[in-house]
Amino acid sequence: MSNRALRTAASGMYAQQLNIEVISNNMANMNTTAFKKNKAEFQDLMYQEVVVNTVNSTAPGNLSSGTGTIQVGNGVKPSTTQKSFLQGDVTPTSNPLDVAIQGEGFFQVRKVDGTILYTRDGSFKLNAEGNLVTAGGYLLDPEISLDESSVGVIIGRDGTVELQQSDGNRIPAGNIQLVRFLNPGGLLALGDNLYGETPESGRPILGNPGFDDFGEIHQGYLEASNVDIVEEMVSMIGAQRAYEINSKTVKTVEEMMTMANNLKR
Repeated sequence: MSNRALRTAASGMYAQQLNIEVISNNMANMNTTAFKKNKAEFQDLMYQEVVVNTVNSTAPGNLSSGTGTIQVGNGVKPSTTQKSFLQGDVTPTSNPLDVAIQGEGFFQVRKVDGTILYTRDGSFKLNAEGNLVTAGGYLLDPEISLDESSVGVIIGRDGTVELQQSDGNRIPAGNIQLVRFLNPGGLLALGDNLYGETPESGRPILGNPGFDDFGEIHQGYLEASNVDIVEEMVSMIGAQRAYEINSKTVKTVEEMMTMANNLKR
């Protein structure tokens, strides 16, 4: 039984170690554009029926209902890390190619091999061909091309993109579309502020900004990380205390085993 207690306490220590790793990743990305914080989730392990002292098995208040056994847990296991897609603060940048989504939705981008990925990071740049691309060089899909002869670009809240000409005229250059998912928490985080579709996220739903529950586009702004540093500090302290208590459990079990070994002396 002492070995079971050691394994149970060890599982608690491992769980809190992973919890600290998730929290530290959140804190490291507190200034990452459009970063969405993670939360570690846990489940209890299988329970084992243990035979108790049959003399006391029928005593009043016995939870075993006279069966002579009780259920003893075997600890905890990490089950998943869940993304929180709460809106981050929208901050001004004065860069006309920076766009933020106020509300629900993702930008759709395309890799060189044609793979479609999704992001909330709207810090777009121009490539050599004049197309809007992410900081990693992935094309915005559908493509938006800007003419070198234009003197500016105007992006409406509905995603319409117009080129400002020197004579004051505006030429349509395309429309930024958004994608949303029934379960965005099921998206696969790929790094570089990119997400991939999974069976858990559901199929992508394409639409225009500002319509059908999609968020609006704001030119000259970027969405900040949704990490709350105070909340993460409190969670870190809680994880540290839980780790400390589990380590004390290991020490207590070791002392009990030493006492039992000394009984025969």
